[in-house]
Amino acid sequence: MTEPRIVVIGAGVAGISTAHVLQEQGFTDWVVLEKGADVGGVWFWNHYPGLTCDVPSQIYQFAFAPKPDWERIWATGPQIQQYHRDVVDQLGIADRIRCNTEVLAAEFDDASATWALTLNTGETMTADFVICATGVLHNPAIPDIEGLADFDGDVVHTARWDDALTTEGRRIAVIGTGSTGVQVVSALQPRARHLTHFVRSPQWVLWAPMRLPQIAPITALFERIPGLIDRVHQGLLWGSGILADIATKPSWRRSAVQAYARLSLRAQVPSTLRPGLTPEDEPLCKRQVVSGTYYSAIKACNASLVSEGIDRIEAKGIRTADGTLHEADVIVLATGFRAHDYMRPMQVTGRDGVKLDDAWSGGPRAYRMTAIPGFPNLFTVLGPNSPTGSISLQFSADLTARYIAQWLDRFRRGEVTSTEVTEAATDTFNEQVAEAMGPTVWNTGCNSWYFTEGGTIDLWPFDRKTMVRMLSEPDEADFHVRRSADRS
Repeated sequence: MTEPRIVVIGAGVAGISTAHVLQEQGFTDWVVLEKGADVGGVWFWNHYPGLTCDVPSQIYQFAFAPKPDWERIWATGPQIQQYHRDVVDQLGIADRIRCNTEVLAAEFDDASATWALTLNTGETMTADFVICATGVLHNPAIPDIEGLADFDGDVVHTARWDDALTTEGRRIAVIGTGSTGVQVVSALQPRARHLTHFVRSPQWVLWAPMRLPQIAPITALFERIPGLIDRVHQGLLWGSGILADIATKPSWRRSAVQAYARLSLRAQVPSTLRPGLTPEDEPLCKRQVVSGTYYSAIKACNASLVSEGIDRIEAKGIRTADGTLHEADVIVLATGFRAHDYMRPMQVTGRDGVKLDDAWSGGPRAYRMTAIPGFPNLFTVLGPNSPTGSISLQFSADLTARYIAQWLDRFRRGEVTSTEVTEAATDTFNEQVAEAMGPTVWNTGCNSWYFTEGGTIDLWPFDRKTMVRMLSEPDEADFHVRRSADRS
């Protein structure tokens, strides 16, 4: 048996799931490289005020590491980041993870069927397989607004929050209307001198009691009956199938949720303010925003809603298209991420010198979220078409890692030296995605961050059963497989 040399890039949800599978299945020569100073991925990079997960805690966790004592039904960012750190310690894999280590470049050598990795430390590494668990929410999207560099006050992006920044008693301008914008407005408004939220494209906000604690009797029950938490988790996974149905099929369930979104607005917002907060698109078309405090915050006497487009930023504030100057001391950019970067800015070079940037010139494209033609022995966990809309990321990451591990085991047993998905199989899968995307709510006419540069929707349009079927076992007919006897 030949132990494969494996490099996993990223130590967030995808990377930790992959590490767990590698450890569980007895692989010994592997390492996780993480560019951040700690594990957690998006939960390490994001620590802005008010950060809260919009997925209930009991499903936003690894099935192999249940946590009975969440503080809230919807956990805060710091609680989730600490959970990831605790899981790494519980698994005993901390010494397998190298933080502050960024992969700058990865290049495949066809003759040896190996990858050469260049690190920010000046080192190089050789790997038989590279598993990219880099996620989607890590490179901040900075808006191209004239004059941004000329602002006299503080400018901060929520994905790179400065914990030393003082916001209390200051005039705060928030740009961005997704979940991050809603959360940071809710958190900063109470102590701000004045808060102005610039909302050019409002989003539907579903009301939910996001600060609801997990009551002590429930925690005690989970701790006393370990199997109960597993049953709850499985039940929530089953229940997420309803969410998938809502997103992918125009049914009465979708209509009911959309009606609730409209009711959430009508019941909480006065008619004078409602036009600026009413989207033109259907509820659920964009990543759904959930909050129990935003509408109250934006109605406060020290808050303003600005619907006019931004013309430019000046030294003293933000000037809108109608000529008004909105003075500010702090500008908060809640403008999200470059969600389709995936492995980039890492320079990835595959077979015959093909560059990932060229292969993806029309947007990210992969086979069943896991493999890219032209890039042998390279896999992605939560890669293109990852199910950010309706299926548990932890479930998807674990399933994908187990799928990839089957290829690693074939290498270990000497059955293959390299494997590369075919263009035909990748085309077929992407045609299936395009067809299935037709009736989804994400395809009803809004302009969301789900859309790639090529105009495709970068989501999983199928249900969980289909995902399990597609990722249960590799189909060799979809791959170019080099075997030991082929190596020369």
